[in-house]
Amino acid sequence: MGRRKKFINNSGIPQREIEKIARCIFPDILAFYESKEGQREFTEWKRKREHKDNQDSSGNEVA
Repeated sequence: MGRRKKFINNSGIPQREIEKIARCIFPDILAFYESKEGQREFTEWKRKREHKDNQDSSGNEVA
């Protein structure tokens, strides 16, 4: 199994405060992405990202 990446906090906000906020908003984020609207938006985001990844820096399609 892969190792978790350790994030570096350079914000000046104490890590415990960031974690408190994350624990508060995580259930709402999870509920959104489990909803039909969230699934639709995520699929659209992935489609746009794949399209972007298939272009070179000049905007031309890459084989």
